[in-house]
Amino acid sequence: MAIWKKALFPFQILFAGAVVLRKKLYALGVISRYVAPIPTIVVGNLATGGTGKTPMVDFLLRHFSQKKELGVLSRGYGRKSKGFLAVRSTAPSSDVGDEPLQFFKKFPKVSVAVDADRVHGIQQLQKKVNPEIILLDDAFQHRKVEAGFYILLTKYDDLFSNDLVLPTGNLRESRRGAKRADVIVVTKCPENLSIDEQNRIEKRLKSFADQPVFFSTISYYETTKGNDQIPLKDLNEYEVSLVTGIANPQPLLDFLKAQKVKIHHEKFPDHHDFSSSDIQQIQRRFDQISSKKKLLLTTEKDYMRLSEKISNLSYIEIESQFLKDEDLFTQQILDYCNTKS
Repeated sequence: MAIWKKALFPFQILFAGAVVLRKKLYALGVISRYVAPIPTIVVGNLATGGTGKTPMVDFLLRHFSQKKELGVLSRGYGRKSKGFLAVRSTAPSSDVGDEPLQFFKKFPKVSVAVDADRVHGIQQLQKKVNPEIILLDDAFQHRKVEAGFYILLTKYDDLFSNDLVLPTGNLRESRRGAKRADVIVVTKCPENLSIDEQNRIEKRLKSFADQPVFFSTISYYETTKGNDQIPLKDLNEYEVSLVTGIANPQPLLDFLKAQKVKIHHEKFPDHHDFSSSDIQQIQRRFDQISSKKKLLLTTEKDYMRLSEKISNLSYIEIESQFLKDEDLFTQQILDYCNTKS
């Protein structure tokens, strides 16, 4: 452990103690919890940063929106509005957040809303649209709501089992919090992850929580979207200016480099609020590329914010895919929903 992290260890004890106290107050009923009368599914994690919550919610919407009336509730991280707000296609990302806007644009028949008060948000969704199932995005630590099914995500190259609580590590709560999960999904795995390696990881995770463990990877759609529709196999013919404002752009960079794409990377912080000067800088650096075949490219999530400000922008769409046992994963969710209904 680095020396500076050791110096933060007393603060880790204080943070962990506060989290444990809060959990006990909820467990003892000192602080009441809300139980929705309809199935509620949480997608969340123990760690800060990008574990793949957005692709997982996308996966659930793709698989269940044709079978059930779904509602999605998010806090709308980084939005400038307050209170409950139903997402519409014309809503600016600054009002609803980039991820909720992405969900709505991809699944316009799904009711998507934002509210930092999840209890109020659930009640408003029931009052206004009455969905059969509500997906709660990034609500694993939101103890005011007692959901019925918890999906815990942990990233392949940064497993919660190898991490520590803030500020020494990146965990929002102790590794023991994994016991609340109904299933654990190891995300962003290599496509060729061996069965032996999967078994090793599963054994490690089950030393903290004895839940079913699944493995997923990120796959890329075959053609870019937005301003230019270019087959990914042809991107090596282009000089690409890549703009990212996500927690971990490295997997995308690795993918593009594997395709032998020449990249100029403009990296911004996660959920970055792009200013006018940022936009000018992005456009200026793109204009400086001398190649006749050039592309201004971003992630699907960043496109929700940047497309309002940049007209010649394209993006790569991603999705979460399971390495095995996808049917078993989805059936567990359906079984819960059918039992709760």
